[in-house]
Amino acid sequence: MFLIRYGLTLLFFALTAGCGGSPWNDPYPAADSGSNVLYTSFAERPKHLDPVQSYAENEFAFIANIYQPPLQYHYLKRPYELIPFGAEAVPKPVYHDAAGRPLPDSAPAGRVAYSEYVIRVKRGLRYQPHPALAVDVSGKPRYHALTAADLRGIDTLADFRHRGTREVEAADYVHQIKRLAHPRLHSPILQLMTGYIVGLQTLADALTKEAAALPNATAIDLTRHTLEGARVIDRHTYALRVRGKYPQFAYWLAMPFFAPVPPEADRFYDQSGMAEKNISLDWYPLGSGPYMLTVNNPNRQMVLERNPYFQGETYPAEGEPGDRENGLLADAGKPLPFIDRVVFSLEKEQIPYWNKFLQGYYDASGIASDTFDQAVQSSGQGDVTLSPEMAQRGIRLQTSLATSVFYLGFNMLDPVVGGVEERTRKLRLAISIAVDQEEFISIFRNGRGVPAHGPIPPGIFGYRDADASGINPQVYEWRNGGPQRKSLAHAKRLLAEAGYPNGRHATTGQPLLLHLDTTSSGADSKARLDWYIRQFAKIGIQLVIRATDFNRLQDKLRRGTAQLFFLGWNADYPDPENFLFLLHGPQARARTQGENAANYVNAEFDALFDRMKHMANGAERQAIINRMVDLLRHDAPWVWSFFPKDYTLHHGWVFNRKPNQIANNGLKYQRLDPALRMQQRRAWNPPVVWPLAVIVGALVLSVLPAIVAYRRRERRTATAGRA
Repeated sequence: MFLIRYGLTLLFFALTAGCGGSPWNDPYPAADSGSNVLYTSFAERPKHLDPVQSYAENEFAFIANIYQPPLQYHYLKRPYELIPFGAEAVPKPVYHDAAGRPLPDSAPAGRVAYSEYVIRVKRGLRYQPHPALAVDVSGKPRYHALTAADLRGIDTLADFRHRGTREVEAADYVHQIKRLAHPRLHSPILQLMTGYIVGLQTLADALTKEAAALPNATAIDLTRHTLEGARVIDRHTYALRVRGKYPQFAYWLAMPFFAPVPPEADRFYDQSGMAEKNISLDWYPLGSGPYMLTVNNPNRQMVLERNPYFQGETYPAEGEPGDRENGLLADAGKPLPFIDRVVFSLEKEQIPYWNKFLQGYYDASGIASDTFDQAVQSSGQGDVTLSPEMAQRGIRLQTSLATSVFYLGFNMLDPVVGGVEERTRKLRLAISIAVDQEEFISIFRNGRGVPAHGPIPPGIFGYRDADASGINPQVYEWRNGGPQRKSLAHAKRLLAEAGYPNGRHATTGQPLLLHLDTTSSGADSKARLDWYIRQFAKIGIQLVIRATDFNRLQDKLRRGTAQLFFLGWNADYPDPENFLFLLHGPQARARTQGENAANYVNAEFDALFDRMKHMANGAERQAIINRMVDLLRHDAPWVWSFFPKDYTLHHGWVFNRKPNQIANNGLKYQRLDPALRMQQRRAWNPPVVWPLAVIVGALVLSVLPAIVAYRRRERRTATAGRA
């Protein structure tokens, strides 16, 4: 009887479980039910969280919400606009000649010896609570002179009992810039910035010399060193001196590389015994931004929580046309951030992530190729809308063109596909025509992309629409009101003029074999690579795929031995210089280890680049860019592939989401309706109780004969006793 009662009781609770509380399959703690928490994911552990070292998109997803550089991008406005973040205002450079005399803003770049940016830090900014800033009753740091005994029992940052905070000062911004030169931190932008920030190379040399003379574990005290190009004027003001006229420098001031880091952080983390316990700034950030990292378990979960000392920033009151109608200005003027906590869970596979999104356990999602047809549908006019299933759930779709470019590169040092001769140029153009980017986008990206006619993506100054005057005339022609790829017959004529009629060497008759180095692997990648082989075969060229790993590919690119290769570039900042420099001769990868992986050199292009990079946006700059792009189209160092189009979904309980391809600090603007989320989760995840009912039924049936036999025996015993 006990088993039957237990089973029936269990069945009763199962049947009533869906009436309230969290669903049975909720992967989060019951205590978080209804909390103001955003749920998202990450697929790869961040390698660096120290803002002087981090330079990857998956890392910026965290540190851009933790640190507070002087500037940021307006969340809603397009084109992208710089606005203050840690600074009171966007600094305007003052130009000086070699004698130190000020110059007018219109001074030509050749006369400008250096530009000076005076930056005033907002008053009242405060760091997150952190042991490095904890002080005792006398005001002395609690944890800056730790011994081995003090560190017993300390395994994580959370093991330190006390935390402190203080106001952000101008000296903290200068300290972080000095950290760029630290020889043990290996900042990825040091080489670039030594060409601009006055004295940075001198500081780097001095620190390298000092480090060589010190024992390995001995810390370098940056406060003992000065940096000529970064000086503190007063507690809330500092000045940066940059060589020449470099308007793009303001964009760097919106990146975590230039966020404040207090010297106390280095003193705390540099202590003996800390590195062995993995207690470092690279693992436990210390910032003044809206969030702080409270859980760092990259094998499972990472958590950002609201910085209790962050204040003074409000939701924007203006945007671009359509934002008000889309509800993006409903929270204008309200204090940020809206969300208390952001939980990032490790998800390496797309399908489990997608299923959890549909169950309501992730608040937003991208769309993979495997789930594209389930999520969206295309109309006869090419418009993309949500599928009925998604619309019924209240899910919303957002699309945006990424400020990114993907390309198939030719190594211009290669004797077969490289060089400036007309023969090799025609070979590259023949391949450019044969590789059908429109087909690739349709088959492998579900239409999520725009064929590229040059290196500058939409949304960046200098981009031109692919109209009758903006198409790449080397690969396309304007027919029937649109760009049409030139015929395969034309490509074959170019190939013959290059010395390879029907894909064979005109003299030896040997087939033309080209080699593509790629890190792609897996079934999906094989389909794409097989497609590329077919594209080359259309004009008689044999393409050989050489699989490699990332490090070996990078080594080949550094040595200039790869023949063809795939690469892409995401914008660091919204300026054409950030894309055109990928083909700037002085930055050729094989010669200078720069980002010009194709090793393309054109004297006219390089001279125009040096003029263009110093100019403000306007008609003159556009004309120069047009000429530069024409040169690139003519020389064809890349097969211009495509600009990706991003599709994202979010549930109806998430508000204020707007794609921003440049900034990474958008978490503070988003808002949730946790009650609606909880209601929808319960509706979408009812308990499946029939298996339990079957088990209970089977249990009853299995014990029922024993119960009947037991009662019969009891009755016989009772009858015998009365007799």
